[in-house]
Amino acid sequence: MKLISWNVNGIRAVSKKGFKNFLLEFKPDIIGLQEIKISDKSREEESFDFPGYREYWHSAKRPGYSGTAILVRDGLKEFKGVSNGLGNDYFDNEGRVQTVELDKFYVLNIYFPNANEQLSRLGYKLEFNVSLLKYIKRLEEKKPVIVTGDFNVAHQAIDLARPQANEGRAGYTTEERDWMSEFLAAGYVDTFRFLNKDKIQYSWWSYRLTARSRNVGWRIDYFCASAKLKRLLKKAYILDQVLGSDHAPIGLEI
Repeated sequence: MKLISWNVNGIRAVSKKGFKNFLLEFKPDIIGLQEIKISDKSREEESFDFPGYREYWHSAKRPGYSGTAILVRDGLKEFKGVSNGLGNDYFDNEGRVQTVELDKFYVLNIYFPNANEQLSRLGYKLEFNVSLLKYIKRLEEKKPVIVTGDFNVAHQAIDLARPQANEGRAGYTTEERDWMSEFLAAGYVDTFRFLNKDKIQYSWWSYRLTARSRNVGWRIDYFCASAKLKRLLKKAYILDQVLGSDHAPIGLEI
């Protein structure tokens, strides 16, 4: 099974930049999208073509902001359904969490809040993280989980090009990094780091100062899996040659 996650930074924009061809080339069984930036009303009025896939959307209440979507390959026999949200409007109004149920595990597609440059949303993000982990633990009582998406945090110094210069900034605060450590310690595996050890590769680059062409990036997009799924992990990778967003797609094969 091939899983892909991609913060597309706008479903309209990425659709104009070859997203359909991306699906045809990489053929994921499930792809989770973050930051779709489209309302339910606008989506219903516009036409998107994802041949061979069923669509599941979780738009934010605020138009043009946040939101997630999941595409599931037609005929995927393990697929049982999709649900949206954490059950709390405080978080769910921003369309940040989707859960795919498969026969033997869950896949969560998540767009974690950004703490913002002034760290004005750091508190909100930490509250979200606490509620999310409780939700994941409830799911795990039934089946293992794979959690993917834009976590908006570089966990360790190896995960960004300039750690010293970014110390204390959004995505690299002590609070965010400590939560990521606590999350992994609670029984989850960062699949890219588990399968690629000390490989340096990034999944996001600022649009400023040609950061991508100079590879001054951050690894803030993850596939994390319940430890009991370790034996199923085959490949974890970043498709950093794929353009269309300020993020690269990431993949996991199990």
